[in-house]
Amino acid sequence: MIFQPLGKRVLVQRLEEATTTASGIIIPDNAKEKPSQGTVISVSTEVENVATGDVVVFGKYAGNELTIDGKSYLVIETDDLFGILKK
Repeated sequence: MIFQPLGKRVLVQRLEEATTTASGIIIPDNAKEKPSQGTVISVSTEVENVATGDVVVFGKYAGNELTIDGKSYLVIETDDLFGILKK
């Protein structure tokens, strides 16, 4: 299934958070915070400064959750994006 955001929105898949600390302690699922970074999967035709494949940083409570084909995504307005992570 293909999802094309409308307006100035992007479809983002959250990056997986580490399950252990640097010292090897396992973090239980209920103690993890949702990661605030994700990969852009799809962009609206109105969005010019973000592209598919970009890794973006967004607010903790930004966007609306959406499930497509059993996978979780966020639909986020570009105003809620803090920036793009570059390597």
